[in-house]
Amino acid sequence: MKNLKIATAQFENKSGDKNYNLSVIEKLSQKASIEGCDVISFHECSITGYTFAMHLSREQMLNLAELIPSGESILKLTEIAKNNNIVILAGLFEKDENNNLFKAYVCVDKNGLVAKYRKLHPFINPYLTAGDRYCIFEIEGWKCGILICYDNNIIENVRATKLLGADIIFMPHVTMCTPSTRPGAGFVAPQLWENRETDPTSLRLEFDGMKGRDWLMKWLPARSYDNAIYAIFSNPIGMDDDQLKNGCSMIIDPFGDILAECRTFDDSFATAVLTPEKRIQAGGNRYIKARRPELYRDIIGQNHQSEQNVVWLNSDKKSIN
Repeated sequence: MKNLKIATAQFENKSGDKNYNLSVIEKLSQKASIEGCDVISFHECSITGYTFAMHLSREQMLNLAELIPSGESILKLTEIAKNNNIVILAGLFEKDENNNLFKAYVCVDKNGLVAKYRKLHPFINPYLTAGDRYCIFEIEGWKCGILICYDNNIIENVRATKLLGADIIFMPHVTMCTPSTRPGAGFVAPQLWENRETDPTSLRLEFDGMKGRDWLMKWLPARSYDNAIYAIFSNPIGMDDDQLKNGCSMIIDPFGDILAECRTFDDSFATAVLTPEKRIQAGGNRYIKARRPELYRDIIGQNHQSEQNVVWLNSDKKSIN
């Protein structure tokens, strides 16, 4: 295994405008390649847009979704990867031959599709089918996994992906700045985004406070630390439909330390070099070896009815306008 230079990106996607979103992906991929990156990772549904899908009918979703790997977006990603000699990870809505719909995230290199993952806990549209398996693949000898947004909040998913061999977990999101039962949560007013050039301070205070980054720091570094993984967190910046998102795309090492983070309001990326040694040096590696699964195998594996409640889907968004 060699050192691996990875970029994690953020940009303001346009709802349903695949051509525009792919043009930004191409621009940032080209720039990352010039800077010597082996890989670039984009956010959840970075190709299609995300939040607007909550209003789409099944027919509209089928028109938006694509077959993988034969869809036009995958072919375009492959072209971008080949032209820039870089591995690209990006998200979109998928349909299969039977018109089942999924939230998908793909890894593509110059030869085409490397891996595809389907979100285990989708919720943005009622016609989406949940994925039913984890995903492990290799990039330059590194074992990698993918978990999309809400999937990372169920800690068993992260540990399972690690136990299947992943040393890097790509964590594409569209998150933060939404209401919740936790203190300090809520939407961020779109007007702050519109005024970001004249009043960047007010916007940054909202983005970095409990509505945004402060919440992220409560749990994301712990996922890396506990599992001795590199976490590649990607999140959009700006308006996603009628919701404002705060970016903060970052790379966290197996010690739980932030190696790189996007800290502008622009379409951008942050880069870090991943070194194999940290996987072994980090405390999480020792803790995983010390596990005693005979104590909790039956507890963790007992029958359970999954219940997923996303508070902001039922929130009154008029309060932010």
